[in-house]
Amino acid sequence: MAHSPKITIIGAGGFVFPFRLIGDLLSFPALRDATLCLMDLDAGRLDRVATASRELVDHHGLPTDVQQTTDRREALDGADFVIITFQVGGVESYRHDVEIPRRYGVDQTVGDTVGPGGVFRFLRSVRAYQDIAADALEVCPDAQFINYANPMAMATAYLNALGLRTVGLCHSVQGTTRMLARTLGVPYDEVSFRCAGINHQAWVLDLRRGSEDLYPRLRQVMAEKHVRGRAASDLVADDGDHSDAALAASTYEGGNEQVRTTLMSHFGYFETESSHHASEYVPWFRKDPATTLEYLPERWDYYEICSAHDEQGDVDDQLERLKADLSPSVEYGASIVNAVVTGVPAVVYGNVPNAGRVITNLPDDACVEVACLVDANGVQPTSFGDLPPQLAAINRTNVNVQTLAVRAALTGDVEHVHHAVAMDPLTSAHCTLEDIRSMTDELLAAHAALLPVSLRPGTSASATAFQDRDPALVG
Repeated sequence: MAHSPKITIIGAGGFVFPFRLIGDLLSFPALRDATLCLMDLDAGRLDRVATASRELVDHHGLPTDVQQTTDRREALDGADFVIITFQVGGVESYRHDVEIPRRYGVDQTVGDTVGPGGVFRFLRSVRAYQDIAADALEVCPDAQFINYANPMAMATAYLNALGLRTVGLCHSVQGTTRMLARTLGVPYDEVSFRCAGINHQAWVLDLRRGSEDLYPRLRQVMAEKHVRGRAASDLVADDGDHSDAALAASTYEGGNEQVRTTLMSHFGYFETESSHHASEYVPWFRKDPATTLEYLPERWDYYEICSAHDEQGDVDDQLERLKADLSPSVEYGASIVNAVVTGVPAVVYGNVPNAGRVITNLPDDACVEVACLVDANGVQPTSFGDLPPQLAAINRTNVNVQTLAVRAALTGDVEHVHHAVAMDPLTSAHCTLEDIRSMTDELLAAHAALLPVSLRPGTSASATAFQDRDPALVG
């Protein structure tokens, strides 16, 4: 890249993550003369992160130009990279995602990936994505988009469908493989692995130390340690927070891993998302409170955690850590930017459209998580081939939900919202179709103000998606 890059972060006022990402970007020497354009609708939250970013830049004596704006189009104008980190509706909307389904017996620990919570977290972001796309296609049509927003598969698939070159990034592959290395007492830099699947439900298909296959020992160790019904006091605590800060504190150490161990024992391979999260995506572990406690003896509720966050304290703590040590985290985002800018190759696990069948036994319209080569040519997914058929079968149950929700957003057909929620494995384990329709109607009403016009109660399904654009909605 012949010029200093402009890197735009939309949703930069979020707690912890955007500022940690800024630290990652500044850790690469080739990116220190970049323009960092921070955008958020909340001027107060934005100012907090921008102020901390300038303090970090000044502390390390860097030439980085930190800009801040509440104007989306200004932020996108001329951007080389656009990083999306926002959640539309905040904690108040999130409350509806978890509380309404619980009245119908659907207890989600997070509710941000599939299920009723994942579907509606996506749908209330659709207008924002449309507005971003409309501006970006005019003012930065060649930008590389990096999406960190959940639900990862739905959001990334939709952004690509709108014409934005987008890769979705998560930390579950990095977190899980590090946890497995620690569990087996193997230095991480001596471990090689291969993963593929969909976000939050990818699979560790190969785990080796040199020529040694680590899977036989992994199966033995996990089966001995994680037994169904074992009390929480017998296990290493896992608070379910698998962010970089949590990884640094080793809270992804594998406490309460009965769910993933059970999946491995029945289907052959270890999954890349925590047992708390993984239990939401399948019908077997959360059938009733007693069964849930057998597999997850210590309750973990992400909505409660989000409600209790001290955002200013989080930024202050992160700033002091980055002043002392400006080194990259396990996140892939800055590595992608550095590889494109410098041409020095990197390999990341990214979420990409399955067009052309990157994973050949998942549908074309799926969004899949696979190893990607990144260099000056951008993000290039590797061709994986077939997953083991039993793993593809599990993935397809989640892909069904994701593709139907994206179809609802693209067509404006509210019936596809009902179809998406009805196909969710956990919802299906608890509710009749009549109950699912009632629950979905409640969620549509609760989120009506943020939904595309065509998906609001009482609106004709013939409305097109781009009639829904609201130039003020993003953040």
